[in-house]
Amino acid sequence: MTLDKLTLRKIEQYLDHARQAISTGWLVAAHGDYAAATNRAYYAIFYAANALLATRKLERSKHSAVIAAFRQHFVKTGVIDAEFSRIYGEALEQRNAADYSLIVLEQSTANRCIEGAERFVRHIEQTLRDLGAIS
Repeated sequence: MTLDKLTLRKIEQYLDHARQAISTGWLVAAHGDYAAATNRAYYAIFYAANALLATRKLERSKHSAVIAAFRQHFVKTGVIDAEFSRIYGEALEQRNAADYSLIVLEQSTANRCIEGAERFVRHIEQTLRDLGAIS
């Protein structure tokens, strides 16, 4: 796969944002802010998915468009295992609950979301390596 320099830079920026979101997620979880931790876990996945979408110039800004394009172009085609689609979906649901409702999230939920985000980002990074988009 041959990508232009601008696309390669975008991919790295998305991945940097994803890694930072995970780091921040663990930090705020350690301080008991499980809603913020869940939010950061979701955004790590969102950024990593956009990094992968960038390889086909399909990155999006709307949340629903990113998950739809990710599933259509990478999950349904078998490039990415359906397990990662489920991780993405759960993170989206938990983030929506954390950000838009008055429920109180538990530490176990936040930890599960961050751990899922870590797995998701690692898998996307490996897929990008396999595609030759990153080293």
